[in-house]
Amino acid sequence: MAENTLLYEIEQLPDNLKLKTLHYIYQLKKEYMDVSMPNNSAKRIFGRVKGKYKLAPDFDEALEDFKDYI
Repeated sequence: MAENTLLYEIEQLPDNLKLKTLHYIYQLKKEYMDVSMPNNSAKRIFGRVKGKYKLAPDFDEALEDFKDYI
């Protein structure tokens, strides 16, 4: 919707509806900000998964499929 049209329609409203419109805009902005901003309350902790993953002893060795190219 064009901004000019929106402003025109708001100007046509009586004062009490303008106030309700303003409150509605504030409510929409608040809901949008709550959804769009991530919740940073759960901070990532370094080393949290330590010991949960094990690498194979031959992890750094070349794969059998590539032996011909090395």
